[in-house]
Formats: sequence, structure tokens, C-alpha cells
Amino acid sequence: QVQLVESGGGLVQAGGSLRLACTASLRAFETYGMGWFRQAPGKEREFVGAISWGSGGFTYYADSVKGRLTISRDYSKNTVYLQMNSLKPVDTAVYYCAARRFTGAQAMGVPATGVFWGQGTQVTVSS
Repeated sequence: QVQLVESGGGLVQAGGSLRLACTASLRAFETYGMGWFRQAPGKEREFVGAISWGSGGFTYYADSVKGRLTISRDYSKNTVYLQMNSLKPVDTAVYYCAARRFTGAQAMGVPATGVFWGQGTQVTVSS
């Protein structure tokens, strides 16, 4: 059974930083593109960024977070990270991890079938 477990959420002041982690119980973790999405209260889930499958480590980010958020992955730990810096109140949301086999970073932002989701972790940025 595939499980994606996010951690690292919490309350932070504007301008602060957080690092989220998503650990995946996936066989052949390296064959999965990994992405981060978020959903703010009353809004639809939106794509934040992703890292491609394979060893290339290619990343792609939504314009709203470019330069502030960085995605990386540790193959030895089956874990993908979302480093968030210069956080703003508008970043407040539940953050979800997603995995899809043989998917590039940009393609992770396109709605598709065959996506595994985590349960989400709350990030709250106070002003």
C-alpha cells in the first residue's frame, strides 16, 4: 500500500522559514515525479512545485513561489523536501505531497490520474 506522509508544518511568522518533508513508501522511488500542492481555506488546491523522476533533479515552480521555495529529494530516505523561505501570510494553507510515476517536474502540475497523495500538513504564517 502506497503511503505519503508529510511532516514539518506549523506556525511561523512572516519572513520566517519552514522545511516540509514527505516520506514515501514507494517501491522504485526514483521512478516517481514528486510534487507539492497547497490548499488555502475556501480555495482550490493549487500546484506549488515539483521535482522530476530519475537522477536529473529537475525542478519546476509556480510563479507565486519562485525564488522562495526549493524542492529537493533524498533517494536514500525516499523523501522529498520543500524548503520555504521568506514566508508570507498568503502561503498559509494545507500542503500536500503527490507522487506520479515517470512524470517530469512541469507535468506534475497538470491534473492527471495515477497520482498518490499524502494527507497534508498545515502551514500557518502569521503577520
